[in-house]
Amino acid sequence: MAEVELQHVTKRFGTVEAVKDVSLKVIDKEFLTLLGPSGCGKTTVLRMISGLETPTSGDIFIGGKRVNDVSPRDRDIAMVFQSYALYPHMTVYDNLAFPLKIKKKRKDEISKRVKEAATLLGIDKYLKRKPKELSGGEQQRVALGRAIVRNPQVFLMDEPLSNLDAKLRVHMRAELIRLQKELATTLIYVTHDQLEAMTMSDRIAIIEAGKLIQLDNPQGIYRKPANLFVAGFVGSPAMNFFDCSLVSKDGLAMLDAGTFTYELDTELSKLVIDEATSGEAILGVRPADIAIRLEKRENSIPAEVYVVEPLGDQLLVDFKLGASVYKAFGPADLRAGIGDKVFIEFNREKIHIFDKKTERAIV
Repeated sequence: MAEVELQHVTKRFGTVEAVKDVSLKVIDKEFLTLLGPSGCGKTTVLRMISGLETPTSGDIFIGGKRVNDVSPRDRDIAMVFQSYALYPHMTVYDNLAFPLKIKKKRKDEISKRVKEAATLLGIDKYLKRKPKELSGGEQQRVALGRAIVRNPQVFLMDEPLSNLDAKLRVHMRAELIRLQKELATTLIYVTHDQLEAMTMSDRIAIIEAGKLIQLDNPQGIYRKPANLFVAGFVGSPAMNFFDCSLVSKDGLAMLDAGTFTYELDTELSKLVIDEATSGEAILGVRPADIAIRLEKRENSIPAEVYVVEPLGDQLLVDFKLGASVYKAFGPADLRAGIGDKVFIEFNREKIHIFDKKTERAIV
């Protein structure tokens, strides 16, 4: 297997700059996910690695070799697409064997590698069937098997689970994690689903408008988002954002959201005062980091219940502050209904503060 490295890669389609000066290194045997909204450029990055698109500028290396001018078939990569791209007139065996037949491998070697891949994926009993006789999950396994038999340096996957139902996606996520570790292969995965990225990846590269915004492991992305976009994109439900004025007095800072004020301690105050580029900031708090209570406590903020969504072992509570609605998790036995008054508290250890002008994370 091999490292993959992009050095200052840019891709333009006419006047549209789809990928903007992206540099990143995918470590050997790593599961790296390119995550971002539709149209952000992540698939274009994957297609340039595969050779299906040529960079306008910059260099791509696979296994230490510059591959800008190397054809896709000679890059020793295998790609699994959103559409499974199986040959409908061929059996599962022939679909799996096809890339090996193209390379003119011996029949006994083809048979051995096909059966090994089929056994690994649990599709060995379907080898004589046609794709139309398989379920969506089984077809996905065949598409994976066709990539595995080639034993490539790098696997590239472009939203391979998006056509599956929710239950099957959860199952296939676990299968892909297991498979990648068993094969000890380098895998680059594209998705717009942050849950897929968070549960499967060794590291995540967040792409926005063609730019690489943040590269980190899932916990780093979740706990220390680089900017407002990452904070709002990763996490379900999304992070709550409160527009605030930044007020400082006697070296201490306070965030004034209009409906409430939030005082910062000495250490945070110094950091925010030093880093802020204007008198406005955004306070970010994830729903899991907000406590909801029926009784007022010191520093709690009065709010109104907008709607309650039961989730079994807990509640998702939409609450109103002024004219805006935010989300928090509450205990399943919380006795609160629409219109009731509640009190919220932020976990001071897990708040986020963003510069409103630059949208960059300060805390």
